[in-house]
Amino acid sequence: MSTNQPAPFTADDYRARMARAAESAAAAGLAGVLVAPGPDLVYLTGYQPTAITERLTLLVLAAGREPVLVVPTLEAPDAAKAVGAPALTLRDWTDGKDPYEVTAPLLDARGRFGISDNAWAMHLLGLQQRLPDSSYASLTQALPMLRAVKDAHELERLAAAGAAADAAYEEILKVRFSGRKETDVAADLARLLTEHGHSQVDFTVVGSGPNGANPHHEAGDRTIEQGDMVVLDFGGLKHGYGSDTSRTVHVGEPTAEEQRVHDIVREAQQAGCAAVRPGVACQEIDRAARAVITEFGYGERFIHRTGHGIGVTTHEPPYMIEGEEQPLVPGMCFSVEPGIYLPGRFGVRIEDIVTVTEDGGRRLNATARELAIVE
Repeated sequence: MSTNQPAPFTADDYRARMARAAESAAAAGLAGVLVAPGPDLVYLTGYQPTAITERLTLLVLAAGREPVLVVPTLEAPDAAKAVGAPALTLRDWTDGKDPYEVTAPLLDARGRFGISDNAWAMHLLGLQQRLPDSSYASLTQALPMLRAVKDAHELERLAAAGAAADAAYEEILKVRFSGRKETDVAADLARLLTEHGHSQVDFTVVGSGPNGANPHHEAGDRTIEQGDMVVLDFGGLKHGYGSDTSRTVHVGEPTAEEQRVHDIVREAQQAGCAAVRPGVACQEIDRAARAVITEFGYGERFIHRTGHGIGVTTHEPPYMIEGEEQPLVPGMCFSVEPGIYLPGRFGVRIEDIVTVTEDGGRRLNATARELAIVE
């Protein structure tokens, strides 16, 4: 297992991210960006409060202005230690005071702001009460591409996370499936992800037999049997960036139909990956994969989008779905994961993370996509 650590992000990295966010907001007609604790705050400043409480913490970004992080006084020392802290100004407020008195002067009283999707309603309502002529839009709606284009350091982390997930898959093929519960195999996957450097395991889907026909089935108490198709979908965070891969295995030899369905999904997944290149609309990736499955008569059994972005979270914009006209840009990273689901029988899904390059796409997962036979 590789022990190489990626180069740490610097205050300058965070300064550049905050400047880009403020400029993007201005270009979108927004007065600024308001960022509550969560993935956006980590991405923009490197700061993650040890506990997210009812006390207001809010990053205020606006073009042409110094970034300001409003924090509770008792949390200010921790915020000051964040790697991105030198690139911003801290404004603290003490218990018993109104945090919106500190925050309101930083905002355009009549402005429209993008605000973190996970901001607490009480904080948004508090700002609105203090600034009744202000308005707000969720960041996912207003600036969906805020975190979408990764730099070289982020791509290094995503590649390392993908390689770790691949290593976990290679090892899970060696364990016994038959006669064990789905939860047993899921526990093996979680352990392997951790052993290969993941600090956080977000999901370990093990869908055996008819459970595989539910795309978001979580591992349950069903005992895996000979003759089962088993969908494996697992991932989490390594070095702060996500992994997410799916492979479908079979306990013993598959039937001709099971092999055929798997081959169709593999062909669809290849078509989706092959369609990746700069300038292509996100929906074209979905169309490319879906066309193959539809051609073989299983179109109604492909019941979810083809992919989602990945970065500091395992699901984020952009989304590979019909109607998404956002063009692909070098540095974007997302999943390509078509599937076929036959209710009451079995399911098949194959998933890789793909990054857009200057002239095409590059997979960050390299394990075999053929149907693997397990015991």
